Formats: sequence, C-alpha cells, structure tokens
Amino acid sequence: VQAVFNVRGTGKSQGTFQMLGPLEAQDIYDLIQWLGAQAWSNGNVGMFGVSYFSMIAQKTAELNPPSLKAIFAPFALTDFYRDHRYHGGMLQHGFLKHWGKHLDNVRPLNWSKERWGEKAYRKAIEAALQDEDVMAVPLLKEALENPEVGWNICIVDTILNSLDGEYYRERSINYENTRVPAYLGACWANYALHLPGAFRSWKHWKGPKKMVIGPPLYLDRPLYQYQYESLRWFDYWLKGIENGIMDEPPIRLFIPPTGEWKTVNQWPLPETRWTPFYLHANGLLSEHELWPNEGCDSFNDSTFVHESLTYRTPPLVENTEVIGPVIVDFYASSTDTEMLLFTTLLLIDPDGTEHELTRGWLKASQRRIRPDSLPWEPILEHSQREPLEPGAIYELHFDMVPTARLFLKGERIGIRIKCSDEEKALNRFQAQGRNHVWRQMPTRVTVYHDEMDPSCIWLPVTRGNVIGTYISGGLLPVPGTEPGVLPSGMIDMPKEIK
Repeated sequence: VQAVFNVRGTGKSQGTFQMLGPLEAQDIYDLIQWLGAQAWSNGNVGMFGVSYFSMIAQKTAELNPPSLKAIFAPFALTDFYRDHRYHGGMLQHGFLKHWGKHLDNVRPLNWSKERWGEKAYRKAIEAALQDEDVMAVPLLKEALENPEVGWNICIVDTILNSLDGEYYRERSINYENTRVPAYLGACWANYALHLPGAFRSWKHWKGPKKMVIGPPLYLDRPLYQYQYESLRWFDYWLKGIENGIMDEPPIRLFIPPTGEWKTVNQWPLPETRWTPFYLHANGLLSEHELWPNEGCDSFNDSTFVHESLTYRTPPLVENTEVIGPVIVDFYASSTDTEMLLFTTLLLIDPDGTEHELTRGWLKASQRRIRPDSLPWEPILEHSQREPLEPGAIYELHFDMVPTARLFLKGERIGIRIKCSDEEKALNRFQAQGRNHVWRQMPTRVTVYHDEMDPSCIWLPVTRGNVIGTYISGGLLPVPGTEPGVLPSGMIDMPKEIK
C-alpha cells in the first residue's frame, strides 16, 4: 500500500504551508501511526523519496513514530540555511524563484510576522528595502514590495532571516533522536543542494544507516535507478527478509571518470592524505612550499566588471584520485568592508578545456568558525557579522563541498576565485549554485601567497600523486639550458599590491 498526500497548505490540503516546519513533521507522524493501525496493515511503515520527500522523511524520523521502521531518503538538504538559502552566508535567490513556481495552490505560513509581530515585521521589511545589494535583484525587490502575496511570503522570510537562527533550525535536521534506519545519499554533481546534507546525515545519524553517492547525473523519475536498492532496504527492515544488505560495506561511492564504484566503511576515507596545494605567482598551483617574497595577486569586481584569479597545477604525471572535502585557507584583503568569495575546483583537460567539479562560498564578514569544527570540516557559525577593515589581511578558512575524481595523467587541477557567479551554468546542477546576491559596491580583492601568508587549498588525495607535480614541467631542456629550471620570475618577486 502506498500513501501519497499533500502537506498542509498545498494542493487541496487545508491550513498554511509550513515549509518543513515542526507541525508538518507532526502531521506525518499522525499519518504514519494511522497507517500502521489499519486492519490491512502489519504495523510496519516506510518512507521513500528524494528532495522534499527525503527532507521531510528525515524530519519525521526525528520524532520516531513507532510504526516507522525505515526511510529510504537520499538527496536531501539537511541544513536549511547552509545547504539551500545562504551558501557561505550569501543569499541564493535563483532556486527560490525556480522552486516556488512548482508549488500547487501554496498558502505559506508568514513565520516572521507571526514570531515578531506586525510592527517588528514591517520595520524589518523597511530596513531590507534600503539594502542596495538585495534591491538589485528584481525577484527580491518585488517580494519586499508585496510581502504577503503567495510565494513572496517565503522569499521575505528568507531575506529577513539573513543569519542562521530559529527559522532555519526548525527546518533543519536535529539528529539527537534519529534512531530510524536510514538510507542516505546524493550524487557528486549536486554540490549546491543535496550533497552536503548526505555527508552531514551520515556523520550524525544515530540509527542504522547506509549511503550511496552516485554518478553526476540527474535521476529519472520516479527514481528508477534506485528502485531495486530501495526494495532490498524495505524487504530487510519492513519484512524481516535476511538479504545481506546490512552485511555489505555501508558506503558506496561512484568514481568519475572510470565508471567504477568504491565501497568503504568510513568517511572521510582513512587512507586520505590531506595535501596542501599552494597558490603561487604566475597562476601556479603546487605542493611546493612558498618562497619568501612571492607577492600577491589582485582582481576587481563591480556591477560591470567581474574579474577572477585562476591557479593551475602543471600537467599531472600520474593518475591521482581525490575523494572528500576540499579545504580552503586564504589570506586576503579587500578595499570594501565585505568580501564575497566563490571558489571553484576545476578539472582541466590537456587541451585546456575546464570542467567545474565543486564549489565553496564565503561571505567574509561571517568568517567565524564554530568550535565543533574539525580540520577537514570547518563549520561557519553564521550567527553574526564582523565587517572587514579595508586593506587588512584576514585568514579565511572554509570548505568546498566534497567531491570525487580520478584525475588522469596529463590533466591539471585548478582553482578559480571570484566575487560573483555571473558565469553561465552549463547544466541544472550548476544552476543550483548560481544566482547569489552580489555586492553593488566596487571592490578590489588581493590574495597573498608567501611564507607569511601561505594561501592554499587542501586536497583529499586517496591514491596517486606519489612524487607530486613538476613545477618546471619536467621536460628535457632545450640546448644551452639546464633541466628542471623553475619558471622565470618565480623567486624574489616584490610583495606589493598591483
């Protein structure tokens, strides 16, 4: 028996749309218990689905309904602030616009107005109407000017709750009592929505669990690719069939471009070698330590000009496997009191073609790290803003969403740094990571890279890169030169802002 329903405030259901709020989970708790009590039921209920269905399944599992025996819930964002609304502290408005179009007869709860009261709500809207960065986005401007019309209610709630807090905590997963068996997962391309939540749930879920991270492709509906695996999961937990699913390694990872699967027992992988790749002069990305006076690089960003910095390794001399989160450690300054950083990990073909693998984001005024962070998992607090002092150098520590790739001999690894994300998305997954609110104030950002300010990224190398990259290219010399000579101008560069 399958039970399909509209949550309250959508379709033909009564009430107001809670958007993953606690009342919505309680409604489903009641439905599960009703299903389990029917004469035709054996009392064992499961939940199945991806995206919103997966999110609400994990939210409902917090409550541990007695009849809920298992959930098959991959492809779920689990932190409503970090995974969805504010990447790195930056409001992501593109998906807000896209997703709202697909809701049928939605009647949202006006959360901010109910919690704060009419006067405080109107005052907050007046303040938001003065924010030139927000008002530069037509969708957000229209919502603030008509704040109680349909989907605008949810958009305004997002604008007014610009720091992490109660609004987002109510809609994120609380893992304290998650005892229901859960099958988790995502795909590598979905870095701007569901992928972070899969690893967060894997780390914190208290009950039995498995996880699959699949190819960077969008699933066919209704999830044909995982129907057999979900059947095995429910056969075991709902019917008690001993099919061996819990005897297998708990994590399965697809590794591009080989098309092979890797099964593991831990995340991050125990064989991971966290390898620093330093940002050098002349756009070089290398494991080689920085020279004393290597200098810095600068770029401009404004509403009319969106410059960037790109750093590339030499061609790899061996196949190198990277699986896990990428850690960013930059030393940077800005002429503005704010700095937005969009960092992209690149695969660069031998012919120079670039492929976007994953991204990380940081609004530098929200750079403070939570005390429960780990070396490979810096977690930003997002509880307050600390404006920058123009010209001062700050160490900025954050992560890119985990990725997996076997880089082949002859390919390069690259990183691009920008203050905006205006570049065209090449697919739906990339589109989910575009369209953030940018700064309207022109700014010049400087990234420092020398012994005193060793800007780098830490790559989770799991195989290969035994002897590392060759800065000189490792080529035989031309007549009259010495082999292995470093690029001209690499050493003793003046440290000055260009």
